[in-house]
Amino acid sequence: MKKVEILTERTRLRLIEWTDLASIHALHSLPETDEFNTLGIPANIEETKAVIAPWIAEHELDKIKNYTFIIEKANNEEFIGLFGFKIGSEKFRRGEVWYKIHTDSWRKGYATEALRGVIDFGFDALKLHRIEAGCAVENTGSIKVLEKVGMIRDGRGRKILPLKSGWSDNYVYSILETDVRKTTHTK
Repeated sequence: MKKVEILTERTRLRLIEWTDLASIHALHSLPETDEFNTLGIPANIEETKAVIAPWIAEHELDKIKNYTFIIEKANNEEFIGLFGFKIGSEKFRRGEVWYKIHTDSWRKGYATEALRGVIDFGFDALKLHRIEAGCAVENTGSIKVLEKVGMIRDGRGRKILPLKSGWSDNYVYSILETDVRKTTHTK
């Protein structure tokens, strides 16, 4: 497996491994983290295993197009959550991010810090032009995270997210390589 790490002041993002299965399953099993997620709560650990198997296989490719990172505290490797970064076609130089943070780490600035690190990785190491994110319009926590790093709301997709609560509208956010990246460390 390739070694890809993104280090920030308080976090370390590293490619997921099979040894992370229990932590990922616990995260996916939380009703609070499922509220705005389309994956759903797994019935058992085997379902989680089936979800992460292609993520881990992707990391074995010569050119990774779908990064899935564990977010952990830099000082003690405590699990914080997951971060995904899907790279589109080379011609468009575009990537899309998603993240899922354990409830124990909500409202502590970890998602914002990790997103800043991934944006820097995307623009500086991968030479992308545009990084996008989508988020349910009711997901105020994610909206704050996206806006704190300088992402701009591009639009709204009507009823495109099949959530447990029903169909939800989705905001589309983006940041361009030429945009100002907000680097202040506010939570």
